[in-house]
Amino acid sequence: MEKMFRKITAEAADLLFPRRCPVCFDIVQPRGELICPGCVKKLSIVKNPVCKKCGKAVEHERLEYCLDCSRHRRSFEYNLAVFEYNDCASRSMAAVKYKNKREFLDFYGEAAWARFEKRLVRMNLQAVAPVPVHPGRRRTRGFNQAEILAEKLAARLKAPLCPDALRRVKKTAPQKELDPSQRLKNLEKAFEPGKLPPGAERVLLVDDIYTTGSTLEACARILISMGAEKVFTLTLFVGRGA
Repeated sequence: MEKMFRKITAEAADLLFPRRCPVCFDIVQPRGELICPGCVKKLSIVKNPVCKKCGKAVEHERLEYCLDCSRHRRSFEYNLAVFEYNDCASRSMAAVKYKNKREFLDFYGEAAWARFEKRLVRMNLQAVAPVPVHPGRRRTRGFNQAEILAEKLAARLKAPLCPDALRRVKKTAPQKELDPSQRLKNLEKAFEPGKLPPGAERVLLVDDIYTTGSTLEACARILISMGAEKVFTLTLFVGRGA
């Protein structure tokens, strides 16, 4: 009876508030899906070969690391990325962040799990932590997209969700004109340690977009200082490799 009630409630909600596609923004067709089947092709899945550290696509299999990762130290083990950050992805995530289209994260969470389920399970994770946003930005936006994604993955993994593992205490200057080392320095004092479960030595750090890796690097260093032995990262999107 309870299962039937939930189904009826979900169907009623879909009639009143039909789900929108994260790519075309129209009502998803057919009903019940998380994305229009034709729109999936507009998102570019990251294909092998990829950089063994950041997950960006590289030109050929002989390249173990992209140019960025061959030049800069990474404290995290490696990053898993689902899609390349193209124009379509940029519009979709802008709608999530600035137009409150957090329902799009239902699709992206499922896509991440479908792509990396086996690898995530093999990590034997003891905590899942999102990259935090500044409290002021969270108040304005109403949510942290990385936390929503982390919650979905933690539920699948049956691992503790740790939304307070890290705190963002400083708004950083615009990063676009900075090189990777300057970006990392810009972020050094932006984050502070929060709380991890006792014995959480293997941690998954979750964010929406990987560009230079400076944000993930700054957060990974703090998690390691808190006792994590290995920090793995996962992002929905990653920029193109150099």
